Amino acid sequence: MALIIAKKNSTHGSLLVITDKDILGKRFSEGKLQLDLSKEFYQGEEKSNDEVKKMIPEARHLHLTGKEAVALGIEMDLVESKNILYVKKVPHAQVVMGE
Repeated sequence: MALIIAKKNSTHGSLLVITDKDILGKRFSEGKLQLDLSKEFYQGEEKSNDEVKKMIPEARHLHLTGKEAVALGIEMDLVESKNILYVKKVPHAQVVMGE
């Protein structure tokens, strides 16, 4: 499965927004929680897992949404299962990389 990557730059360093392609453009709500993947924030370029793995070390923050994206974070030992938020069974995790 392909991932959609959006790279953002801020005063706190670069942010990689990594989203599963198949959920891009959708909105998920559960109680007070919401994932709105239709926003421009999530729009980016399609990349393979290998391409994303090469980009991750350069980022300061990661924003992972979807089964594939979060699984990649777990595979790279960046995300612990206890830190995953689920909205309508869609996993989401945020990571601040070490300095």
